[in-house]
Amino acid sequence: MLKSISDFQLSLSRRRFSPPAVLATVYAVFILLGAIVLRLPFSNTGDVTFEDALFTAASAVTVTGLIVVDTGSDYTLIGQIVIALLIQIGGLGLMTFAALLLSMLGMQFGLPQRLVLRDELGQTSLRDLGQLVRLVIIVALICEAIGTAFLMTVFVPEFGWTHGFWQALFHAISAFNNAGFSLFSDSLVGYVGDPIVNITITVLFMIGGLGFVVLADLYQKRRWQTLSLHSKLMLSGSLVLIVWGWVMVAALEWNNPGTLGALDSTGDRLLASWFQAVTPRTAGFNTLDYAQMETSTTLMTITMMLVGGGPSSTAGGIKVTTLIVLCLATLAFFRREDRLTIFGRSLGIEEIIKVLALTSLSLFLVLMGLFIASLTYTGDFLDLLFEVTSAFGTVGLSRGATGELDSVGRAIIMVIMFVGRLGPLTLGFFLAQKSKARVKYPDGKVFLG
Repeated sequence: MLKSISDFQLSLSRRRFSPPAVLATVYAVFILLGAIVLRLPFSNTGDVTFEDALFTAASAVTVTGLIVVDTGSDYTLIGQIVIALLIQIGGLGLMTFAALLLSMLGMQFGLPQRLVLRDELGQTSLRDLGQLVRLVIIVALICEAIGTAFLMTVFVPEFGWTHGFWQALFHAISAFNNAGFSLFSDSLVGYVGDPIVNITITVLFMIGGLGFVVLADLYQKRRWQTLSLHSKLMLSGSLVLIVWGWVMVAALEWNNPGTLGALDSTGDRLLASWFQAVTPRTAGFNTLDYAQMETSTTLMTITMMLVGGGPSSTAGGIKVTTLIVLCLATLAFFRREDRLTIFGRSLGIEEIIKVLALTSLSLFLVLMGLFIASLTYTGDFLDLLFEVTSAFGTVGLSRGATGELDSVGRAIIMVIMFVGRLGPLTLGFFLAQKSKARVKYPDGKVFLG
């Protein structure tokens, strides 16, 4: 299987396909293969169509978590194992697994495959890719094993050893990969006041959402002063977003009888507001019903889903670093500065242009998807906006609109999930062709704002 994937990638590279194109093709193939397996009789209970299986496979590989059928009841144990494998492969990266296993088999990982792996891991250099791949796998396995052990203390007494172990393992894999798939029909609403479930799940998807480059930097340097600029931006930006989200969710929902107001103790309310504050960062689990939330909280959640987590992580969105650079560029404009500076480092025009391109493509994708889906959707507009943004950020949170979409709406959501997982810039690099201007024109003046 791995040899055929490697040969397939090599044949594509010989035809001068760009690494982003190869990466997109491989992901699409795995989604199709996953859909075929999930449609087989031994994978589902008989009520799953190929369209349902295709949507589930796309959601799993893109680690989104949006569903059109119930994962726990409509898929058999084999189907659930397939979904867990698709989540693991999609979250850590297809090329990551291929690189690790090919190296274990003593097979050479050539330059074309290394170029694709570099794009998948969000790196700018081919150096130390092997070391980063090993770190990705080791961190994932350790975190998922520890998470499974903690969750077993809750699920085993409730479901027994076999079923409890599977519940713990599945949710640990889903959480670390920021997938949001749950074997419970109401996600984790039944465990809204359980500190072990809440803390374990949130720690797992926060570690996965930081990015493996940050984790490697923390492991190697372990001191704030010696961390890279990227790591400092991710850690400080994530902390600000988490605290801000926690305070805002608690303030906006404290007396809402459909959410926090229905909980008896202050501790449960604080725990639930914490969970809902961090889960929009592409995790997709929920312990409260998002359909019952205030409009203000819903809009704030949409904003957090659009931002997402960190580059080279299991998270989606435009990324925390993109938001920070946008803010820095705005401040630099008002201060009449020609360069961005933070933490004793400066950022040039290339970073700003890349951020502007990423943000523009992301907003265009969300707005275009929203427009096309709205042509056939008759429900509430806010619910649809929530769903489309959740798909782009590969979050998986839902206000119930996904199950009401027709075939066109589902297709749009799948495309948005796919592009959201690969990254809008991947699509941009795939479509764009580098060219050098033969004629230079004099500078012009455009009035903006």
